[in-house]
Formats: sequence, structure tokens, C-alpha cells
Amino acid sequence: MSRKYNFYAGPAILPMEVMKKAQEEFLNFNGIGLSVVEISHRSKDYMAVIETAEAKIRSLLGVPDNYSVLFIQGGASLQFGMIPMNLLQGGKADYVNTGSWAEKAISEAKLFGTVNVAGSSEDKNYNYIPEAVFSNDAKYVHLTSNETIGGIQYKTFPDTGNIPLIVDMSSDIFCRPLDVSKFGVIYAGAQKNMGPAGVTLVIMRNDLIDGGAEGLTSMLSYKTYRDNGSMYNTPPSFSIYIVKLVMEWLEKNGGLEAMEKTNDEKAKILYDAIDGLSLYKGAANEADRSTMNVTFRVFPEALEEKFTKEATAQGLMGLKGHRSVGGCRASIYNAMPIEGVQELVRFMEKFEKDNK
Repeated sequence: MSRKYNFYAGPAILPMEVMKKAQEEFLNFNGIGLSVVEISHRSKDYMAVIETAEAKIRSLLGVPDNYSVLFIQGGASLQFGMIPMNLLQGGKADYVNTGSWAEKAISEAKLFGTVNVAGSSEDKNYNYIPEAVFSNDAKYVHLTSNETIGGIQYKTFPDTGNIPLIVDMSSDIFCRPLDVSKFGVIYAGAQKNMGPAGVTLVIMRNDLIDGGAEGLTSMLSYKTYRDNGSMYNTPPSFSIYIVKLVMEWLEKNGGLEAMEKTNDEKAKILYDAIDGLSLYKGAANEADRSTMNVTFRVFPEALEEKFTKEATAQGLMGLKGHRSVGGCRASIYNAMPIEGVQELVRFMEKFEKDNK
């Protein structure tokens, strides 16, 4: 089978090396004669999987000892409600509205307290990172580090002082080094840069967990996950297994410093093509362009459908923009090889030549 290039925003591309490893081990994991998807999550073989996954995450991100690493189901969308349910407790929180995912987080938080929209880029269809004015009495500040639909990304994060900074990093976690100590909570659905859908990573400062709301149902309390090692019930075992393999792949390939360098190189190749060719125009404000999700338009716009159709025929999959904004989008997450971006640029050059 000829392997195609996967530019889908999520579920997204996984490293080929990881998928081959999973394929090799699928029927006979660790030489035990059973698959990883059918063994007990409390067996010593599986316990080694989840413990290694956590250890690799801690090592790659430099997670301090006073933070818990949790594996939770329900995607980042569950975290939109679970965070204010646990931490807002009728108080006020600051949210920055940078797009569709931030909007959903804001909507959920309003069920549990007062939301102050400290900044918004809605006025320009979420194509830039807005300035924000934060409250002095907020329980926390919430940001979305990378908006997959608009293709915008925080390059640096604001200093919120003693107010915990909570960031949804679903689409750019592990794309660059982070100082985890600057955040109260980092959370991310796995299906863009970590593994398959089914597990969500939550990295949370322990004092926030300890100060969380009482009287919650067990599966909606962070204390349950922390106190039971994310094993209160059966975890999404296969998804966590793949996360472990991805963390090992990142480690083998130089860690997050090397990944950031590669991601910057890939993004530059593609943005240079968009800016240098006459048929294309970037959709995001140049200073806020994402290194993970590259959004652009084809002009005249009547050519966009032809562009994505012909790209698909050439094995360049998933370039159609989100249904809410249209246009085109190339998601170039960690696992996208430079060769895939170069192949896309060659197609863009030929498409322009053929359609001028």
C-alpha cells in the first residue's frame, strides 16, 4: 500500500514508527501471548505501560513533583466543564476568547460561576491573538494555546501572577519545551499530537486538586484520578499505550527542543510558499500563525474545491478547511515529516502554474 500524507486536524497523523511498533505488539504484547487491548489494566504488564507513559511525560516536559499527571476520558470537551466544576465554585474566572474551542470552554464555565471575557478576537473572525486585561480577583485564567480552526497560536504566555493559568493545549502540546511551573493546569486531548482519541492528559498542581469542590460524583473529581493513579475505573488502556510509544518516539528523536526546531522548519517551508505564490493567502495574522495548523485561502475561492480534490488525488489528505470557516488547512503536527510538507508545496506550485 502506498502511504499517503495525512493533513487532517484530528484524529491526526501518528508517527509511522509508533504504528509499526503497535502493529508488531498487537497480538503478542511483551511476549505474554495476549494483546495489550485484552489484558487486565491492573496486571503488572499493563501497570508498566501507564507508569512509563507518566514517567516519559514528566521527563519530556520537566513536570515538577508538586503536579499530578492524570489520564482522563471524555476529551478536552469534558475538561471545559470539569475544570470550572472543580475550581470555580461560584467565583469568577477570566477566559480569553480566541475561537471555537475557547467559546465552548466559556459556555461550560458559565454553568458554574461568573465568566469575564478578558480578551476576544471575534471581531476579526478569530484570526489573531487578542490583548487581554485580567481581573485581580479571578479564581483562574483560561487560554487555548492553539486554535485549530483559525490557525492561531500563543507564542508566549501571559504572566498571571498568583492567579493560576489554565491552558487547553490539545493541538500543540509536545510541539515545544514548556516551563510547566508557570501553569496551574495544562490539559490536552490526545488525538492531535499524542496518540489516538480516547484519553486526555491533565497536568495539574496538587494544591488546586486539594482545593477542589467537594461533593462531586467520583468520575468528575480530580481527586479521584490523583488518589487512584488514574485507575479508579478501567482507563482507556490502548490509547495510553500509544501515548507511551509516542513519548518514547519523542525521546528517541531528541526531545522537545529538537521537535520545536523541526516544527519551525516545516511551518516556514509552508508559510513561505503561501506568501511567495500568488494564488494563496494566509488566513491568520502573520505574528500569530500556528506551527501546527496552517490555514490559507485559494484565490479565486472558486478554485478551493478543485484544489482540495486534486490534492486528495495526489495523496495529500485532509486539506479542506473547517466547515465553519471554509478555506484550506494543513495540519502539520509533530509526526508530519518534512517530506510531506515539501510534497504539499510542490503540489501548490504546480496547481498555481496550471490554474493561472
